Amino acid sequence: MEHPEIDGGEYRRVFGRVPTAVSIVTAMDGDQPVAMVIGSFGSVSMDPPLVQFMPGKSSESWKRMSGAGSFCVNVLGDDQVDLSNSFFVKDVDPFTACTWDTAVTGAPRIEGCAAWIDCVTHEVVDAGDHWLILGRIVGLDGDSDRAPLVFLGGSYGSFEAH
Repeated sequence: MEHPEIDGGEYRRVFGRVPTAVSIVTAMDGDQPVAMVIGSFGSVSMDPPLVQFMPGKSSESWKRMSGAGSFCVNVLGDDQVDLSNSFFVKDVDPFTACTWDTAVTGAPRIEGCAAWIDCVTHEVVDAGDHWLILGRIVGLDGDSDRAPLVFLGGSYGSFEAH
């Protein structure tokens, strides 16, 4: 069966209407912490406990992280816009903008986030121009009083329950 080509601009426009939680995935590259801000994080399975995120194949951060065999997903709170933006500055070490310790796997766990999920890499799947990273959860915690930082339509925002 033939499938029509999907225009990249239309793809981005439509998926720009899908809100995502802003997360920082962290790992160690030797003795150096490395991170990437993502909006593609999600739960996969409770048994076994699996999560996923999807870095682009051209991501230099993922290339540095992939050898660690583990990572920590730090879900930002709605008051952490500046922290998120600090991870996009190329000439400054973003880990100087936050306080962090290490999770059980050794991956950096950023203090003050709405939630964190510590994982060992379970599987890496080829997914077009991205990798689908499946992680098996080995530890997690969250603050039920904190609202997550949300990204929608090119802007940060927050979530308020009805």
